[in-house]
Amino acid sequence: MSKTSDTSDESDRSDKSDRSEMSDRSDESNMTYKPVRVLFLCVGNSCRSQMAEALLRHSGGERFDVHSAGSIPVGVHPKTIRALAEIGIDAGRQRSKHWSVYLNAPPFNYVVAVCNPETQNCPIAPVKGERLHWPFDDPFGIHGTDEEQMKVFRRVRDQIAERIRRFVHDVTGR
Repeated sequence: MSKTSDTSDESDRSDKSDRSEMSDRSDESNMTYKPVRVLFLCVGNSCRSQMAEALLRHSGGERFDVHSAGSIPVGVHPKTIRALAEIGIDAGRQRSKHWSVYLNAPPFNYVVAVCNPETQNCPIAPVKGERLHWPFDDPFGIHGTDEEQMKVFRRVRDQIAERIRRFVHDVTGR
């Protein structure tokens, strides 16, 4: 991946032409704009990338065409769905997918890896789009009581939600 860390400088370096195009398209009364296409990647496509997909779809609305995939999809984790439901987001229809389903898809504006390279091999899918990397801890293998596990899922959800808020603002100016 060409970008390996999440810094405020990285957000500042977003392609200004994409921003100006998006600001021209972001007028909700003008339904002719093309949504910004985003693909979130992680290993299992069960927790972080699913959370990111649901959170961006929820906060970005029709301004974004959002997808997620993994290198070894294992199904959407029930605690992912539960953590999102706690904040009013229904992700019950989302499905875990392998990144290869997007090989012949139209190019993405952004391909965002959400895995932590210190603990995992992040997928590098050969799909087109500007590469970003937002490393988050993986709540998938957390041990402990149900409440201890949910505490980790909530923390990761909230961290992703904050990063999504900044991303939406950076891309749309809103």
